[in-house]
Amino acid sequence: MSEQYVWDLGEVDETRVAVVGGKGAHLGALSRIEGVHVPDGFCVTTHAFRRVMAQEPSIEDRLDRLSRLNPDDRDDREGIRTLGAEIRRTIEDITIPADVAARITGALARFGEEAAYAVRSSATAEDLPTASFAGQQDTYLNVVGPTEILRHVSRCWASLFTERAVTYRRRNGIDDRTVDMAVVVQRMVLPHAAGVLFTADPVTGDRKVATVDAGFGLGEALVSGLVNPDVFKVRGGEVVDRSIAAKQRAVHALPGGGTREVAIDPRRQEEPTLTDDQVLRLVRIGRRIEAHFGRPQDIEWCLVDAPGDDDFRIVQSRPITTLFPVPGTTADGRRHDDENRVYVSVGHGQMMTDPMKPLGLSMWQLTAMVPMHEAGGRLFVDVTRGLSSPTSRAGLLDAMGKGDPLIRDALETVLDRDGFIPSLPDASPGGPPAGPAPAPIETDPAIVTGLIERSRLSVAALERDIRTKTGPVLFDFLIEAFEEHRRVLGDPLNIQAIMAGMDATWWLNDKLREWLGEKNAADTLTLSAPDNITSEMGLALLDVADAIRPHPAVVTFLEGVEDEEFLDELAKLAGGAEARDAIEAYLDRYGMRCVGEIDITRPRWRERPSTIVPVILDNVRNFEPGAAGRRFEQGRRKALRKEQDVLARLRTLPDGDGKADETKRMIDRVRTFIGYREYPKYGIVSRYFLYKQALLGEAERLVRADVLHEPQDAFWLTFQELHDVARSHRVDELLIQRRKEEFRSYHALTPPRVLTSDGEALSGAYRRDDAPAGALIGVPVSAGTVEGRARVVLDMAEADLEAGDILVTTFTDPSWSPLFVGIAGLVTEVGGLMTHGAVIAREYGLPAVVGVEGATRLIRDGQRIRVHGTDGYVEILP
Repeated sequence: MSEQYVWDLGEVDETRVAVVGGKGAHLGALSRIEGVHVPDGFCVTTHAFRRVMAQEPSIEDRLDRLSRLNPDDRDDREGIRTLGAEIRRTIEDITIPADVAARITGALARFGEEAAYAVRSSATAEDLPTASFAGQQDTYLNVVGPTEILRHVSRCWASLFTERAVTYRRRNGIDDRTVDMAVVVQRMVLPHAAGVLFTADPVTGDRKVATVDAGFGLGEALVSGLVNPDVFKVRGGEVVDRSIAAKQRAVHALPGGGTREVAIDPRRQEEPTLTDDQVLRLVRIGRRIEAHFGRPQDIEWCLVDAPGDDDFRIVQSRPITTLFPVPGTTADGRRHDDENRVYVSVGHGQMMTDPMKPLGLSMWQLTAMVPMHEAGGRLFVDVTRGLSSPTSRAGLLDAMGKGDPLIRDALETVLDRDGFIPSLPDASPGGPPAGPAPAPIETDPAIVTGLIERSRLSVAALERDIRTKTGPVLFDFLIEAFEEHRRVLGDPLNIQAIMAGMDATWWLNDKLREWLGEKNAADTLTLSAPDNITSEMGLALLDVADAIRPHPAVVTFLEGVEDEEFLDELAKLAGGAEARDAIEAYLDRYGMRCVGEIDITRPRWRERPSTIVPVILDNVRNFEPGAAGRRFEQGRRKALRKEQDVLARLRTLPDGDGKADETKRMIDRVRTFIGYREYPKYGIVSRYFLYKQALLGEAERLVRADVLHEPQDAFWLTFQELHDVARSHRVDELLIQRRKEEFRSYHALTPPRVLTSDGEALSGAYRRDDAPAGALIGVPVSAGTVEGRARVVLDMAEADLEAGDILVTTFTDPSWSPLFVGIAGLVTEVGGLMTHGAVIAREYGLPAVVGVEGATRLIRDGQRIRVHGTDGYVEILP
């Protein structure tokens, strides 16, 4: 019976998390590693916790009520605080059963009843690879005597229900009822110094740099923020940086129990806490621990007076869960090779930095034009080879800079580090093959018309042929369809048409700035360009609003829509048939779109039409009938006036006729091709919707065969894994569960623009001094200046916009464009000159600044801001 309630640390390891919690399991494992010294102690197991919880039935009722509260709702937060406090008081008031208390005091007798102990919470959902729960439950230091030990064990049990612990669990998708609490009781260490060792740099993510934070006395002084630590950085067995803090206070243990703050002798305040030799020995211990657990660790340590090299005591080790995973590594962090590599984020280019589910990741990889590597639920491209070759390097940096200046800056930061990227000879010693460059395509609208028709026919053929395919035959068909998918995208004429519009835009901006001193002139010259499927999508929703506006009953009904069956009900209302037909027609053309559409698992508008209802209602409220046609015509006329103005001014310059003629050719070229820039993505998502419908049909068959529990289980498998399941009718349910847990953890990670194989995350910086102090710097992508109310919107479906508002968000892919018709300006955290949001902002004439780091955090919803779309910065107004 004793094993149920108390286990010595030496009896447990990582396999015993369910019994001794994460902290206890890690400490038991640490005690088994050669050269790692862990203070003696024992664990009060989760059996004891469950025994105590079962004594008070009222706790179960409170847990029921707690489970219905949302920590992100202001009113619910107060409920969490109140219920948590009630549960804690109840637990602390329960008398520990006599037999459980006897096991605890019996263990104390073995280690010394009157000795001082640290009593530490150890929850089963703690120190996990995907969620550390650091600091969420309580620890008590220097507890002396059996009575006080028992009281503090109860307090540790109760700390499972602090507001911060409940909120953290809820946000990580962990049910309160699934978590139990053990308690670790360890002999108290009275250290000369203490602190934390990170075996990877917690700021940059560099796995080859260890960071040591150190202070005098107990580590509590550092944890509580009482003192600034000394910080040592170690790379390759050498202390490469040290920052010694002035340390005026420390926390020491009192002889009879408890702790107190003490003043440090002024003569020692600037004395390093550790010698370099001690720092290096500590890091070697840390590397041993890291190797055992297979991932970077956050390690708490104490330095005691002991002979030889046995002076470090390890009192905790947990995974560092904030590090972004490195592409090309296994689940336990091992590299596939030892070469230095540099990866660029795909999501920043695609304007979708959220994590993707496994099926979405694999489908994008299978249909992409270049190899892509997964990490943290995101995709990256290995650009090491391109950076290694002097010839390709310049072109790569230029292309990256035009797409996102921060990516270029981050890459240049890596290149500045001697030896990280080897310089390789060009593939062809003599340079590019001799011969004429391909002739540029003619400025002919028929080229765009032909490409659109070719794409439409390809999608129609896919829709026709995929209908009859099921089972393994479907997957074989899809593999062939992916080849056609890439063929359409890789068609040289397709690429030439896209580049023709982009090149003409850059030419106009460069030349008109040089000749006329005008910034971003192409922004006006591209207004209402033809064949822009994404801008047409936003204007078309204005037409839908025109069909709904005359019918008050329909408007009232749509204001109360809560499910996806509303279109059937709509037709029963006066004017409802007309409204339904307008929405259906819109969905027929654009229903394959959605936020984050590069992830095939995301619900499309056709699958969740309620998503577009708030935008329709905003259009009904904010616009007059016929707004779509008027807006397009206004943009077209504004572009024409700008063209006439530019050409007239050019003709007054030396060689003005030549400059004007050349500019006219480029204006015609940009208006012919820039709209087509948006069409290939439309073709991709059109095909994706057909792929998804077919795969969901297969998943439904697997559900009927009792292979999958629900069709969406297929989303947690890669394409190849789903193919295997369709063949074998067997699925690894534990794999699906693990993928779900990993996906939840990926939401807490911020994907870097650039990532090295050492794990260093680089976000880049703007090297500019032309903005006012305090302004938020970004990329100017659509000219003009606008002042208005900032609306910080993270979910398009929750947008509540009024005319004159400025949209502030993390990213905007094409699905956000219907919102653009009703706003006055745009600010995003991600993007570049030619990303979709920038193109549509110019199309609608919205001043826009993108690539503003931390915009949704630094700008509060409702603040007044001024967006300088010509110069690329945002001012927050008083």
